Amino acid sequence: MRRPARRSLPAFLLLALAQAAAIPPAAAGQTNPLWTQEKVRNYLPHMTVPEVRDFLTRSDMAIIPVAALEQHGNHLPIGTDYLNGVEQAKLIAQRADVLVAPILLPGQSPYHMGFEGTITLPSTLVQEVYVEAVKSLLAHGFKRFLIMNAHGGNRAITTFIVDRINQETAGIAVDLGAVSGPFRDRSRTAAVPTPPPDELDRHGGTPETSSSLYLMPTLVDIDAAIPAEVTMPAHMEAMLPDVLAGDPTALAVFLAEGLKDESTGKGTSSADMSSTGVWGTRHPAEATVERGRVATEVMVDAAVAFIERWNELRPAGT
Repeated sequence: MRRPARRSLPAFLLLALAQAAAIPPAAAGQTNPLWTQEKVRNYLPHMTVPEVRDFLTRSDMAIIPVAALEQHGNHLPIGTDYLNGVEQAKLIAQRADVLVAPILLPGQSPYHMGFEGTITLPSTLVQEVYVEAVKSLLAHGFKRFLIMNAHGGNRAITTFIVDRINQETAGIAVDLGAVSGPFRDRSRTAAVPTPPPDELDRHGGTPETSSSLYLMPTLVDIDAAIPAEVTMPAHMEAMLPDVLAGDPTALAVFLAEGLKDESTGKGTSSADMSSTGVWGTRHPAEATVERGRVATEVMVDAAVAFIERWNELRPAGT
């Protein structure tokens, strides 16, 4: 009698069996179905004590993003500033021996409280937490700190954190955005097609959406993006053409009033001025991955160049 021909297993089943055979027995059981992370080099939350100890034989430098947990319109997540800041820091840490040490999700965002999900902390509390965290890292042997502002509203807080570290501790701190500025290749960003500067396009607009499309693409719901209806006090509306034309004085006084807590009485909180929370009239869907990629690469390149120069001027351990 002729034996029936053997059927070969489907390719997908063969692959599944091979993968299962490669899993160590202790890990072969059912695990969290939502877990998607891979271990990232020099990222403190992923590291073990021996790995941090080994890191300290090579470097005494840490990068600390100062972020926020606030509304970003209909299409970007509440954690945009935190997530983008941490992802940028991770990219820097793959090219330079610097520890990425995120401390807080929220920052100072009282002017976004008109939109659900925003969490804001007092500026004094935010800076106190970061200074205390730095003291912990100092106790372990870290000496140099790159304070990275990942939210425009934290600018003054970031400056204060840097100054307190330098004035009150044995640590040495710099504002990463400021010190990396001279190393930025602005010709690269200028070469990327961008919308003309003829519309207000700030918080949650095309620059931030472009960066998010590159840094955390699965969290951007671009189909939900719609142009915001923006209103503002008449005197701010009158100065807007000068702001868009690049007048530095107009920009300074415009930002001194714009996006401020409702309690100030200025009438410029995000809920007062924007129908969606986006501070801009341009359609966020004009954002592009390419624009976000180039902006990120320019920023990372500049940060790495600064770190390399700092290591030349003051090598680890000196």
